[in-house]
Amino acid sequence: MKVAIIIVTYNGREYLPELFKNLFSQSYPQEKFFIIVVDNGSSDETARYIKESFPEAELIQNRYNVGFAEGNNIGVRVAIKNGADYVVFLNQDTIVASNWLEELVKVAESDKTVGMVQSKILLWTEKDKINSLGNHIHFLGFAFCGGYKEQDKAIEGTPEITYASGAAMLVKIEVLEKVGLFDKDLFLYHEDVDLGWRTRLMGYRIVLAPKSIVYHKYEFARSVEKYYWMERNRFVVMLKNYKWSTLLFMSLPLAFMEAGLLFYSLFSGEFLQKLKGYFYFLNLFNLYKIFKKREKIQKNRKIKDKDIIKFFVGKIEFQEIENPILKHIINPLFNFYWLIAKRLIVW
Repeated sequence: MKVAIIIVTYNGREYLPELFKNLFSQSYPQEKFFIIVVDNGSSDETARYIKESFPEAELIQNRYNVGFAEGNNIGVRVAIKNGADYVVFLNQDTIVASNWLEELVKVAESDKTVGMVQSKILLWTEKDKINSLGNHIHFLGFAFCGGYKEQDKAIEGTPEITYASGAAMLVKIEVLEKVGLFDKDLFLYHEDVDLGWRTRLMGYRIVLAPKSIVYHKYEFARSVEKYYWMERNRFVVMLKNYKWSTLLFMSLPLAFMEAGLLFYSLFSGEFLQKLKGYFYFLNLFNLYKIFKKREKIQKNRKIKDKDIIKFFVGKIEFQEIENPILKHIINPLFNFYWLIAKRLIVW
């Protein structure tokens, strides 16, 4: 199978020498894969470095930052023109093992029902610790890494995961042709949540390839801008993919959560960004775009909500945002609600 490896870069010059060294040392036959780099208007000579040092890679230069989602979409369109069967989305700040691609493809080819495959992602700074073993979706749209900072261990088989991290995942072209590409309006954050959710709605499975190893130079950092995108996009993804009946059913816990987040944002310095996220939905054009996408998704979906939500969780378990209120009050309450609610959702 022919594979396109797509790397979206943005001021990532420092990461590329080691990454490309690994990519051109893969056990997977080099004639069966090619690399597409989409540079989002970097100012650190990333594009120049790729041209001079790795002319084998196809470089696409955007004049400005079009976002992670659309950057990858541009790469996918080129991959399709070049006859790729699979695309692999890979972050610029990663290092891959020599059999990384071979193991990804092996798992993808093992089962026709598999639409996406994620590598086992380890932390670059602590190579014996997990970054992601597949990511989780909270029923209120929050998303977080599975197994984060747990000790690495051998995993048997190819376990099913809720959705694949956009840091290192393979998607079959035939799946993208049915599901669609990343939602460019998300710009960054939650674009992999949305694509994974839509992939499941079309009946495909998402699995982990535990022998496909990636090391990620991951650093969790809070910022007001990041908070805006994550909170706004959390709502967009839910509006697009849940049935109306499910959204109505969850309106009470959603209202409680939003009240709590608003209150917390007053003290965290994120209040204005939280309001900005709400104001996005007051723009009728934004709502029109969301509902047009929703209409298409709901019309074509093959899987009911009751079969999707069995993968969702009621607790947020991510070490970087752990606090006593979350651990001892919010998580127990919402998890109890979810244990009951997911048994009552039969549509």
